[in-house]
Amino acid sequence: MKLIKHFLVLSIAILGFSFVNVEAKTYSNDVKPTQTLERQVFKQLIKLPYYGVFDHIAFKVDGSTVTLYGKVINATNRKSAERIVKRIQGVERVVNNIEILPLSSFDNSIRYRTLRTLANTGGLYRYLHEPNPSIRIIVQNGRVTLEGFVNSKGDSNLANILANGVSGVFSVKNNLQIGREVSY
Repeated sequence: MKLIKHFLVLSIAILGFSFVNVEAKTYSNDVKPTQTLERQVFKQLIKLPYYGVFDHIAFKVDGSTVTLYGKVINATNRKSAERIVKRIQGVERVVNNIEILPLSSFDNSIRYRTLRTLANTGGLYRYLHEPNPSIRIIVQNGRVTLEGFVNSKGDSNLANILANGVSGVFSVKNNLQIGREVSY
């Protein structure tokens, strides 16, 4: 039964059903125009249909300018994010600094092995099974970057150790933050 559960989690993640990771920062308890715009950007980005666990997108709002950044595995994600943010009322300019990761069967194999390792070990599957997974796995030229949020330093350390143990990985950069993602 446990094997079936892990297989289903992995299958859903691989199919890439509407996963997105978005970072937004709030500055105080008072709602300011920038925070309202951040909420709108966040809500629109989480609706993008083709983001997967292997993509990471974040944004910064500066007045009426939205800067998008991160790394994605295909150009569709990059273009869609820019297009949807441009349509938001109050956004006058979008700076798209999202990088498209190069095509690589070597990196793809590392992505899937890393996902499988994290999903099958140490209870980390709970960070990967949501429509908006908390852990994002970015692989470029054999180097893994872990992005997102976990509940404890122990989970962050475990993810780092497991990713370092994946065959073919040259290095791991652990950008996992402790706590929950800001949601609007």
